[in-house]
Amino acid sequence: MELKGRGISKGVVEGIAIVSKEPFSFLGGVDKEGNIIDKDSDLYGQSLKGKIFVFPYGKGSTVGSYVIYGLAKRGILKGIVNKECEPIVATGAILGGIPLVDRVDIEKIKTGDKIVVDGNTGVVKILNK
Repeated sequence: MELKGRGISKGVVEGIAIVSKEPFSFLGGVDKEGNIIDKDSDLYGQSLKGKIFVFPYGKGSTVGSYVIYGLAKRGILKGIVNKECEPIVATGAILGGIPLVDRVDIEKIKTGDKIVVDGNTGVVKILNK
């Protein structure tokens, strides 16, 4: 299945999706190892390590951009898919070189799906559907 969206940060990555149905704040929401530490998150206690993070949109402090950048530099976060990306997430992804696509129907992606995020063309492919 192919979902057409808008490429925000260039690059192509393939990996396993981890999906949150809630907006996410990277500042205070995730530790430097990629573990979700926000107790109010539907993904509390899970890890972003080696995953493609799918969530509606970011929220919170602009410092979140640097948290995303740090996760990228440590090789933790592979890609991002948003329903509607906002500047905090976009800046972090671009600085960190993390492929990012938005304006896709994220409800079609489930945790555990193998997906390809193509930030060059704005396409997300779900490989196991």
